[in-house]
Amino acid sequence: MAIRKFDPDTIDWLTEFSVLGEPASKANQRRIVKHGNKIRSIKSAKALNYVSAFAYQCPKLVRPLDQDLVVAIEVFYASRRPDLDESLILDAMQGPIYVNDRQVKERHIYWALDKENPRIDVKVAAMNLSA
Repeated sequence: MAIRKFDPDTIDWLTEFSVLGEPASKANQRRIVKHGNKIRSIKSAKALNYVSAFAYQCPKLVRPLDQDLVVAIEVFYASRRPDLDESLILDAMQGPIYVNDRQVKERHIYWALDKENPRIDVKVAAMNLSA
């Protein structure tokens, strides 16, 4: 089994940015609501608030990236409680950063603790399949 080497210092990052606030984890980002006779799953208030804050803070590329991508995300949580989960972040990057989150072919996700300044630090690069 081969695992690619990942050295963030040698990658030509296409964009780098930070977003303040703590993202909701996938397990906690949905809630069940009843609308008439239908039951639906919608984003929780925390997830909706995070997506809104993300949209406000995230840079908007002139032309969203359309190639296969490598993403490195460090999530700084306010407490030790949350599970590491980047799914809401990847969804929120769809549009301002890339066309579709299916383009992300390699992920490097890191958990960190910063009680005073929860945030995410994101780096995006083109995927180099020859490496």
